[in-house]
Amino acid sequence: MPWINWLLLVAVLTLVLTFRSSAALAYAFGMAVTGTITITTLLFFYVVRYQWRRPWWIVAPGAAFLLTVDLLFFAANLTKLVSGAWLPLLIAIVAFTVMTTWQKGRELVTRQRQRAEGQLQPFVDQLHAMKPPLRRVPGTAVFLNRGKATASLAMRANVEHNQVLHKHVLILAIETMPVPHVPAAERIAVDDLGYRDDRIVHVTARFGYMDQQNVPGLLPLIRQADIETPLDDDKLSYFLSRIELVRGNAPGMSRWRKHLFVATSRITADAAEYFQLSPDRTVVMGSRIEL
Repeated sequence: MPWINWLLLVAVLTLVLTFRSSAALAYAFGMAVTGTITITTLLFFYVVRYQWRRPWWIVAPGAAFLLTVDLLFFAANLTKLVSGAWLPLLIAIVAFTVMTTWQKGRELVTRQRQRAEGQLQPFVDQLHAMKPPLRRVPGTAVFLNRGKATASLAMRANVEHNQVLHKHVLILAIETMPVPHVPAAERIAVDDLGYRDDRIVHVTARFGYMDQQNVPGLLPLIRQADIETPLDDDKLSYFLSRIELVRGNAPGMSRWRKHLFVATSRITADAAEYFQLSPDRTVVMGSRIEL
């Protein structure tokens, strides 16, 4: 995001103009280094205990020794608090507040969104049980979804409000794996959702965290999977679900944190641009969630 570079520029210029010399800046640097070392030690022993499953009698002595040394260095730098060491503490508090607010807000939004979406498999079963059958219009619709547990909000809105569904439907979920790259042979997994002749298919696409998440680039791989839904580029449309967040009286978060969460949610990357979707083939269908 280009605005991050401008934000870094402003931050660097602010530091230079505030501290004026490297000697003054050293006070803030010492606090930042010792604080980072202490946090790293805490995280390391958290992994040792809860990820590696080492017993307490092994973890506690090592953690006590290293944390004692780290905290002594950290405490020594507290004497320079008024001389500039306050800056990294302020940055840490702001970053911690923003990240924890974002995490809590996403939990609340996800909970409400799951209730609005409903489960995917019962929704597909409901489509088959409709009398008279739902009208199917020409073309192929690709609904981007968060996973396979719930139905896409855009797909549900298309059925409930427009009373139609495309002749061919592809529900696409993107997963980011904890590896740099995922081979093309392991990229996609296809599920017909229990019906082989309804032309509704769910595809899970797996990417590494360094892979470029190009959705149109997945189409050749999906065609090779011999799915029941043909992907005709001339009659293909992408459907995205966009959530509009509004502040309300729902419990779970204080009012000032709701303001902060809504503000940060507005600077997230555009999904169509991120997945490299063609603008003239992308339809965005919105929904509102009140916090």
